Amino acid sequence: MKQLQCKIKDYIQPFERELALQELRALSNDEPVYFDASKDNDASFVVTTTETKEALAGRLAYWETVSYGSETVVTLQSLREATVNVVRNGIDLAVLEKTLPFRDVVPLPNRRCLRYGTHGIHEYRGKFFPQLVRSLINIANTPPGGIVADPMSGSGTTAVEASLAGCSALGLDMNPLSVFLSRTKCALLAADPKALRSAYQETRDSLLQPEVRAGERLGYFHSLPAEDQRYLEDWFAQDVLTGLDDIARLITGVKYEPARNLMWVSLSNVLRSVSWQKDADLRVRKEIRLDVEIDPKRAFLEELGRSIRAVLAFLYQRPRAETSYQFAIEEGDARKCATVWSEYECKVDTIITSPPYATALPYLDTDRLSLCYLGLLPRPEHRTRDQKMIGNREITERLRREQWSHFLELGGDLPQDVRALINRIEALNEGTDAGFRRKNLPALLSKYFFDMREVLGGIRKLLKPGGVAFVVVGNNHTIAGGQRVDICTAKLLSQIAETLNFEIAPSLSMEMLISRDIFKNNAMESEEILAFRRPN
Repeated sequence: MKQLQCKIKDYIQPFERELALQELRALSNDEPVYFDASKDNDASFVVTTTETKEALAGRLAYWETVSYGSETVVTLQSLREATVNVVRNGIDLAVLEKTLPFRDVVPLPNRRCLRYGTHGIHEYRGKFFPQLVRSLINIANTPPGGIVADPMSGSGTTAVEASLAGCSALGLDMNPLSVFLSRTKCALLAADPKALRSAYQETRDSLLQPEVRAGERLGYFHSLPAEDQRYLEDWFAQDVLTGLDDIARLITGVKYEPARNLMWVSLSNVLRSVSWQKDADLRVRKEIRLDVEIDPKRAFLEELGRSIRAVLAFLYQRPRAETSYQFAIEEGDARKCATVWSEYECKVDTIITSPPYATALPYLDTDRLSLCYLGLLPRPEHRTRDQKMIGNREITERLRREQWSHFLELGGDLPQDVRALINRIEALNEGTDAGFRRKNLPALLSKYFFDMREVLGGIRKLLKPGGVAFVVVGNNHTIAGGQRVDICTAKLLSQIAETLNFEIAPSLSMEMLISRDIFKNNAMESEEILAFRRPN
């Protein structure tokens, strides 16, 4: 047994400090105590453990250093985050390679860093905090080689962090762009830095030439379905489509797959900014800007340059032993996760997921330009896919009636508080001039909670006895009959989980951080971390 001194990061939020203590407690199998008990806000804690300082430093998420006697080790997490400081000002790639891995001096972050490695290569609504995911993997004491799953995987944060923790990662999502992002991010963790750099430099040099066009004009664009072509022509100026086509045709010729997919992701991330999409608007709304010069090649090269540096910095810094990661990301319905992953029934160690909140904005609506241009989902299929997604607020009159009838017939399967909320909103809106969205809300809420009941039932089948599911979910509110009605989603999902015979641990409230201005108006008022354990 040895006494290890662990220094917590100075800038983390109160809920993260609680997670930091929980993960240290789980990994050290000891109760952390203040290094200096006279200072209530002291950043250093001591644990007595059989673990080595190197082992703890390799796993902890919210800690900066681990010391034993006079020897101090910087945590692997801090080293990864520090790579962001190196690439922040567009460092020359040759200099970057010589700078990493860090040696004597590490430029430790002095503020929150969420975009290290592959985490920052594409904007995505509702992104997890990567440190949160890693800490939950630790708190669950998920063993190296264990299975971590996310049935609503979004942009793949859980899969990436599970892979970095030495676990097998499973991901599932109905959005094809989400699946593509997740696979790309995970594959890049084990990419060859030399091949990535070479592909980037060749593509950059080609795009900077005065003329890269050869062969058929708009050859890539014309390979897309005719209806998608017509749709995209309504959202992009003709010269922008021409520039995008030059980029797309170069990307299709890149032989090294991780580099090619990173380029597609970078192109996807700039499509909104070079389209006639209205600025600062999460949903796709049109605003033709004839007085603004739009240069898709410049936007793409800036985005790709930023992304390639972040990924290369991670690869140059990583221990050479980390060469491969086990992951499987599929396109599918979270409600059917136990069927899709039937081979993993009773085998999953930990599930970490963040479902949409009730009546969320349609995710596909946000991503439709990318879905069309990258050929991931034809435009005619968007509406049908949207209506199948959990939390979607788009509904026809026929579907509303069907869902309300379903609630009246089978609402008894839901907890009393869920039924009371839905009935209260229905009663408050009855006989008022409420708009169609508010009148649709009772049926949509019933569908949401029925859907989440099905998801949680699937999760229970997948977990090992004693396995834990962490569900990060937001609360929101609505106005019905002129009254504010709070939708306490976290509490209601906990009640549903209890009916499914989960053991419910105390939840932890967390502050929301908005990663991008266009997401501010759609932020949840609060989020909670729920923990559901399958009994032994």
